[in-house]
Amino acid sequence: MMNKSLVSIFVCWLFLGGQTSQAGIYFWIDQQGKKHYSDIQHVGASEYQVSKQILFYPVKAVFDGDTVQLKDGRKIRLVGINTPEVAHRNAPAQEGGEAAKKWLTEKLQGKKIRLEFAEQKQDKYKRYLAHIFTEEGLHINLELVRLGFASVNIFPPNIAHVDDLLTASNLAEKENLGIWQYASYATKPVENLNFNNKYGWQRIIGKVTKIQHTRKNVYLSLSNTFKLQVKKKFLHYFDNIDDLKGKKIEARGWVNKNKNQLLMQLKHPSVLKLVDDN
Repeated sequence: MMNKSLVSIFVCWLFLGGQTSQAGIYFWIDQQGKKHYSDIQHVGASEYQVSKQILFYPVKAVFDGDTVQLKDGRKIRLVGINTPEVAHRNAPAQEGGEAAKKWLTEKLQGKKIRLEFAEQKQDKYKRYLAHIFTEEGLHINLELVRLGFASVNIFPPNIAHVDDLLTASNLAEKENLGIWQYASYATKPVENLNFNNKYGWQRIIGKVTKIQHTRKNVYLSLSNTFKLQVKKKFLHYFDNIDDLKGKKIEARGWVNKNKNQLLMQLKHPSVLKLVDDN
């Protein structure tokens, strides 16, 4: 049974979550005139409805092309996308980083946004993961991709809007917009990948020469020193992965050193493309 203060806490919790819905809370007055609230239906009780509403939150700051802060202090990481880094500490800005931040700042300066939280609501940095929308209905994550300010970056289970994001990305690439005009975003043959040029987001092209299944992972070898790694927990997203053997593909992501080899982790098939071998 819930007392009135508990109901207030419940309503407040829904409000802070940025979304509300019809709630199964019941209300009645006993013979002594005392009010009661419960999540279990009671004889003679009426349902206490929490009305559905859309909430918008004012933006306080834009940190870069994919991270903002609300006036309530929460940091929001735009999910499903990645923009180049802006200058910080001793690291210079990556190509396209300042342009993405400038565009996002112009769009959100003095504005309010609606949050559509990802299934995994926060990342390891305690930032909230969300698709964000302006009061005019503009899907900011999607727009950053469409204009070439961002690449698609899908980390399951956060796969909402993936088809729209990929369609927008393909068009931006085809039209050579934004980041797709820079050399750092061009494809790199696997033969040219080495321990000295592995840094940053990469687009590696090569033929899958070998596929190895282990207890926890599947490895796709593109050379003697470079493999793609798919953890078994993500394997259900990849259809017929063994059919890629002998195929020429493009893989997108971050390359990491593992002993005397280079690895790129794949979590979703959106980072793979078949390449015409002609």
